[in-house]
Amino acid sequence: MEVKLDLVLANDITAPLSLEEFEKVGATSVFDRERVVFVLDHFTPNKDILSAENCKKIREFAAKHRIKYFYEGGTCGVEHALLPEQGLVVPGDVVIGADSHTCTYGALGAFSTGVGSTDFTYGMVTGTTWFKVPESIKFSCYGKWQPWATGKDLILHVIGMIAWTERFIRLWSSMERRSLRFRWTHVLRSQTWP
Repeated sequence: MEVKLDLVLANDITAPLSLEEFEKVGATSVFDRERVVFVLDHFTPNKDILSAENCKKIREFAAKHRIKYFYEGGTCGVEHALLPEQGLVVPGDVVIGADSHTCTYGALGAFSTGVGSTDFTYGMVTGTTWFKVPESIKFSCYGKWQPWATGKDLILHVIGMIAWTERFIRLWSSMERRSLRFRWTHVLRSQTWP
């Protein structure tokens, strides 16, 4: 199924690869300068010359294409906390990010998943991507939460109980009544687990 994207995200590790692909395919612009986000948060302050050169490449690309949401240095933070704090990810959004932790935004009611740098590039250029919609499984969990238990404890327990395949799991319990901090650790992504 082809879907329209609300936001595409890359960081200082994954963006350099996507910018090379951008040049290879002869792209000249991004689909929407307000829906492409670069966050330089992994190797900044730069740990070496290569990291500095990669950040420079991203900075120049962002300036050339007038990317509205470019974060580095004093305006930066951990990308997956920064985007919700800035109001860039909201319930109902479809978000892809060239980072495996992009699925975190599921805690906000968005559909979000990590993709490779090439998929990010095509999302950045076209504003769309293609997903294979997997079979779903619904789990209903009942009982009283122990004070030390978190959403992550629950999902790790569930994963340990099943043979994980290419399925998207919607875990339904008393999560709606739990805090965002609790739900934040309960997010899953659709992929094959080892």
